[in-house]
Amino acid sequence: MHENEELLTEAVLAGVRGFLFKSDARKHLLSAVEALLDRRPYFTSVLLEKLLHDYQLNKLNKSDMLLTSREQSVVQLIAEGHTNRSISSILQLSVKTVETHRASAMRKLGMSSTAELVRYAIRKKLVAP
Repeated sequence: MHENEELLTEAVLAGVRGFLFKSDARKHLLSAVEALLDRRPYFTSVLLEKLLHDYQLNKLNKSDMLLTSREQSVVQLIAEGHTNRSISSILQLSVKTVETHRASAMRKLGMSSTAELVRYAIRKKLVAP
């Protein structure tokens, strides 16, 4: 594979279980094939370091990345005490669309109540405490 970090990220997100750079093929090809035949993933150490680094960076901002900007706006307005109807007016969306964004944000964050959503918004500094 080409030594391109974007390709690695795309491949991992697509579900690949092994990845080698062309420059590593001679040293690692046999080990990679054996690992994959045993249903184990195989990535060279350079790739593992990159994956670990990306994971650690993303873990810090995971919940921020989970929500779309529109979902974050809806969460912020909910935490400020707005109703679905007033949020729909502010964001110029239908009430149904606001409800959909609210439900989606709660599902992504694993929350089941408005209180949890408000606490999340305060923790993420979307609103003042």
